[in-house]
Amino acid sequence: CHPCVAMRVPMGPLSLLLALSLLFPRGCAGGTCPPRCVCASNLLSCSQANLSAVPAPLPRFTAVLDLSHNNVTRLRADWAPARLPHLHALLLSHNGLAFVSTEAFTHVPRLRHLDLSSNRLRTLDENLFSDLGELEVLLLYNNEITTVDRTAFENLGRLRKLYLGQNRIARFPLELLREGTRLPQLALLDLSANRLRAVPAGELQALPAWLRDRLYLHNNPLACDCLLFQLLDRGHRRHLSAVVDFQDELRCVLPGAPASIKILALAGQQPLNCSKAQEAVLEAHLGDSVTLGCDSRWQGVRSRHWVTPGGERVLGEGGNGSVVLLANGSLQLRALRPEDGGTYACWVAGPLLNETLYVELLVHNFTLHGPHDTLNTAYTTLVGCILSVVLVLIYLYLTPCRCCCCRGTEKPPAPRDDSINSSVLSTTPNHAGGTGEPCGSHIASSAGTGQNGRFKGGGTPPLPARPGPKVQRKVSDPDSVSSVFSDTPIVV
Repeated sequence: CHPCVAMRVPMGPLSLLLALSLLFPRGCAGGTCPPRCVCASNLLSCSQANLSAVPAPLPRFTAVLDLSHNNVTRLRADWAPARLPHLHALLLSHNGLAFVSTEAFTHVPRLRHLDLSSNRLRTLDENLFSDLGELEVLLLYNNEITTVDRTAFENLGRLRKLYLGQNRIARFPLELLREGTRLPQLALLDLSANRLRAVPAGELQALPAWLRDRLYLHNNPLACDCLLFQLLDRGHRRHLSAVVDFQDELRCVLPGAPASIKILALAGQQPLNCSKAQEAVLEAHLGDSVTLGCDSRWQGVRSRHWVTPGGERVLGEGGNGSVVLLANGSLQLRALRPEDGGTYACWVAGPLLNETLYVELLVHNFTLHGPHDTLNTAYTTLVGCILSVVLVLIYLYLTPCRCCCCRGTEKPPAPRDDSINSSVLSTTPNHAGGTGEPCGSHIASSAGTGQNGRFKGGGTPPLPARPGPKVQRKVSDPDSVSSVFSDTPIVV
C-alpha cells in the first residue's frame, strides 16, 4: 500500500478519477478497497461495476464515493452501517433508483454533493434530506418526480444549487424561494423540462436579480401571459443568463393555438398584445421617504455606489441625512423635494464584470396624506364649492314661508265698511269673502294701534257702531296717507 497523501482532491471528471486509480491501485492503511472498486487516496470509484447494492464495508477514510451506472434500485437506511465522517460527495446517477429511505443519510452528515440524477424517483418524501445540513449541491434531474413534499428540503441551510429539471413536476415549488427562509443560500433552481403550466410571475419578479439569473424555466408548457412576458423581458434586457441562453426554448401556448410560440415574441401580438414594462420606475410624493434598490445580478457584492440625477456621488450618508446609503446597497431618500426626482444610477463592481443599474424616481408635486390627516387643498376646495351650492339651493327653495296666511287657509270675512286702519300695502277696497286678499292686509283690532303694532298718537279713533243701516263714508287716516313703497301720497 502506498503512503497516504494528506490532501483533499476536488471531484472532477471520471477520467481524472481513473487516472489517479492507476497511481494508487489499492486503499491506504485503515481500510481495504471493496471488490470491483478502484481506490485512489480518499476517492472510491465503483462505477460501471454491475453492482446491485452498495459494497460493504466501505473504508472509513472515503471522501468521494462514485456508484454511478450500476443497478442499485433501493437505497436503504443500512447502506452505510458505520459513520462516514469524511464523505462529502456521493454519486448514484444511472442506477434505476426508485426508493430512498428517509434515514438513508443519517451516517453521512458531512455530505456536500449528492447526485441522484437519471434514476426512477417519483416522489420526494417528507424530510427526505433533513439530515444533510451541510449539503450544497443536489442533483435530481432526469427522474420521474411528480410530487415534492413541502418539507422535503427542510434544514438545508447551505444548499446553493438544486437541479429538478427533466421531471414531471406540475406545481411550482414557490415555498423554496419565498422570503428566503427555507433555503437562504439557494442561488440556482433548475425547473426546466417539467410540466409547469403557470408560474407566479409577480412573486418571481420580487426576487433578487442574482436568483432570477439562475432560475431556469425553459421547455415547460407554460400558458401565455403578459406578466410572464414582462418577467422574462426584464430578464432579457438585464442579460440574465437563464433568459438569454435559453430564449429560444422559453415558449408558451396561446388558447386555441396549435403550436407554442416564443414568450419574448408576445410584445404587441394578438390576442394578448402585451406591452413592455419599464425596468425600475418608482413614484412618490413630496415629504415621503423612499428606498431605491440596487438589484444587481451579482450575489454578495460589497463595492457599490450611487450617482444622483445632479451628478453627486453618494458613498455614505449625505445631504444632512436626507440621502443615506444602506448596508445592503440600497439608497434611502428622506423628506422628498421636487428636485429629488430624476434617474439614479447604481454602480456595482462584480466578480466578473461591472454593472450599472438605473432607477427612475417620479416625485409628484403634492403631498399624499394618510387616512387620519387633513384633506389636501384641491379636495378641500372641491368640497367647499359643493357645499356652497347646496346651501344656496336650500336657501332659495327650502326657506319656510313667513306669510301670515297660507294658501288653502280660510280667512274670516272682512267687514263691509271701510276700515280707517287699512293696510298701507294695498289701496284696493276690501270685498266680502275676500279670499284674494293680500297677506299684508290686517284689520285694526284696537284704537291707537298702527302699523307693526305701534301706537299712533295722532291717529283718528274708530267710529262707534251705529244702529240701523250703515252709512258708507270714507275716513282718511293722516298717518297712513303715504305708501311705504312710494314717495307719492296716496289719499283714500
